[in-house]
Amino acid sequence: MEPGGARNVLTQMRRGTLAYCVLAVLRDRERYGFELVRVLGTVDGMVTSEGTIYPLLARLRRQGLVETTWQESSAGPPRRYYRLTRAGRGSLDDFAEEWVRFRDGVDLFLAGRTES
Repeated sequence: MEPGGARNVLTQMRRGTLAYCVLAVLRDRERYGFELVRVLGTVDGMVTSEGTIYPLLARLRRQGLVETTWQESSAGPPRRYYRLTRAGRGSLDDFAEEWVRFRDGVDLFLAGRTES
């Protein structure tokens, strides 16, 4: 196991799932970048920063999983809003299905309910 303890474990888990968490937050409505940071920050263990979210959103956009529009803001300059594409919804659905299987498997190991 690598040094760093629980913090390093959480960082690794977050790195592997953050994109799908962003897609999930965008499932029901479009949002702008800083709003995504705030929403993710309300969940324990998902705290992230603009320095993480904006490159991730750019990657998701290049992959065709999200699309953007600019909208005027009453509180400053226009904001870029992100929304799921059909491909993004499909990717999220695929992840959700696999996540359940993966999570259940890990839970079995952690609970010690596997046969040797």
